[in-house]
Amino acid sequence: MTATIRPGLDSDEASYIRLIGDAWSEFPNCILDVDGEVPELRALGTYFARTGGAVWVAEEAGRVVGMVATRPLGSDRAWEICKMYVEKAQRGTGLAHTLLGGAEAHAMRAGAERLVLWTDTRFDAAHRFYEKLGFVRAGSIRILDDISKSLEFRYAKPVVGVVVEALDAAAAASAERRLAAILVACVDAGASVSYLPPLAVETARTFWRRVSGDVAMGNRLLLVAWVDGRMAGTVQIDLATPGNQRHRAELGKLLVHPDFRRAGTGRALMQRAEQAARGMGRTLLTLDTRAGDDGEALYRSLGWQEGGRIPGYATDSKGALHDTLFFYKPL
Repeated sequence: MTATIRPGLDSDEASYIRLIGDAWSEFPNCILDVDGEVPELRALGTYFARTGGAVWVAEEAGRVVGMVATRPLGSDRAWEICKMYVEKAQRGTGLAHTLLGGAEAHAMRAGAERLVLWTDTRFDAAHRFYEKLGFVRAGSIRILDDISKSLEFRYAKPVVGVVVEALDAAAAASAERRLAAILVACVDAGASVSYLPPLAVETARTFWRRVSGDVAMGNRLLLVAWVDGRMAGTVQIDLATPGNQRHRAELGKLLVHPDFRRAGTGRALMQRAEQAARGMGRTLLTLDTRAGDDGEALYRSLGWQEGGRIPGYATDSKGALHDTLFFYKPL
């Protein structure tokens, strides 16, 4: 990427209109009506300055090739990312990542604790981009009364500190790519979570699709942790226990990306899982882990009690047998 990022000006009006118009023209019945629906494009710098936000453009050889803006929403310390567009020839160069990263950093310096954005349901490539960066679907689809008959997905993510949240089925499905990357990285690092390295990305994604289905059916609770805006880990609560064990739930697939180990992420996930299980009326939790793994020390430090050991229960990538420990914790 050789483009230069600078503040967007009112005088960039023609560039804003061209960028957005070109992007929308890639989709059927997606029409840019500037004066009827987005007149702010005529003076976008002033528009965002008035709302306490800012707009930037990426310029290369005197031509504006990308743009992004952000503004405070006035509630829950949330900021919106908006007007995110990059010329087709610049996609895949890292420019979009640079623009979005700059907007996120600006919002966080201004006190944002959560970022949200809206994106047309037709913009599949944009969805993949945002999901890769830790955004997940949040809330209902927005219906716009515009000439294009637009429907928009809402995406969001927390951006400050370690935050653990439960995902509904739509959010779980949108997190599939990032969760698959976390699972692959953990397996490659030696985690004992049913898979052996090298784990194919598509195999990992298939696993998370099944999880999303369980979440949709109400059989599973999926918790995800973000660390300063990056999706860093996850744990699940299996609620589909037999009829005579409705007081119990099983924790599984505690995964923390290797880049976020030793930062309290796993502990935060476990504590939030226990809180969530208690809130759903579960009074006993169980789990299993490979003996000697990092997880064993974590569980013991959180008050989990060892209930038994099975020697040679699972193998590692070299074929060596390892014991598995079973833990329980009354709530």
